[in-house]
Amino acid sequence: MGAPRLGRWGPALLVVVAGVTPLVVHDAFFLDALVLVLLWGAISAAWNVAGGYAGQVSLGHSAFFGIGAYSAALLSTRWQQSPWLGMLVGVLVSLVAGALIGYLSNRLRGPYFALSTIAFSQVLLILVSRWRGFTAGSEGIPVPFRPGFWTLGLDHVAWVYLALALAILYYAVQRYFERSRIGYQLAGVREDEDAAQALGIPSRRLKIFAVTLSAAMTAMVGTLWAQYVGFVDPYYVFSVDLSIRFALNAIIGGLGTALGPFLGSLLITTIETYLRATFSGVKTGFAGIYLVFYGCVLILVVRFVPEGLAGLAARLRARPARA
Repeated sequence: MGAPRLGRWGPALLVVVAGVTPLVVHDAFFLDALVLVLLWGAISAAWNVAGGYAGQVSLGHSAFFGIGAYSAALLSTRWQQSPWLGMLVGVLVSLVAGALIGYLSNRLRGPYFALSTIAFSQVLLILVSRWRGFTAGSEGIPVPFRPGFWTLGLDHVAWVYLALALAILYYAVQRYFERSRIGYQLAGVREDEDAAQALGIPSRRLKIFAVTLSAAMTAMVGTLWAQYVGFVDPYYVFSVDLSIRFALNAIIGGLGTALGPFLGSLLITTIETYLRATFSGVKTGFAGIYLVFYGCVLILVVRFVPEGLAGLAARLRARPARA
């Protein structure tokens, strides 16, 4: 198999493996890890639309994630509505919020844009945690399990296929950005905004579009994540740590590439899940030891594979071709 063909069929092979796995593996722990890999990959793919393709590095994307999570949780627990309806509400609210943030901050670059997004997520954190009468405040909201597709009360196998369908959709969106005119224009804005503007590219309008689309995609995953985990609390879903996790998956996997966020999620989520399961029961003082190993791996990857895992794979494919 030649190098180009391997690159073309690599993502398809991963999809087939993920699709066949629930048919031959019935271990709940393994299937849970697979669902998390796919959901984290989808979240990071959503972040990659703004941070990777448009160069709008956001560290407050947990705001949109939290909007999606709380929209579905509140509608399902207070008014017994379907979480799918909550997802729609979350997406609409995130579209408005993303457009507003994108419009207000489209003149900001680099760390100033990142700081503005952090401020937005922290405002939502304070608002939700203090509004106890409606959001239950810092106690969070348990999401009841009601069996059925309409209520998202699914078993592990169904969750794998639902998360896989979302991952394929988000991969397709990113591939569109890699091959379309708007994707090339976004790349031009990311690399040199002044030069792009001089060529007539509407850079500010494109950045608003990228942030808005990314916000809506993130809210969709937020809804699914909340229904899968079964609990929503403001100090987790609106946290800066969570936003950094979205970015790290994309950066380690390959910033601005369609497959990168999923490769990053596969590496980080697998290591985190394995180390947490291995060391959490050893001793009380070792409860967080997995974070040490987790950090070391991140440093090694960033130090020796700065272009990300997708870039490393492309480099390895190109080597035999040159030889």
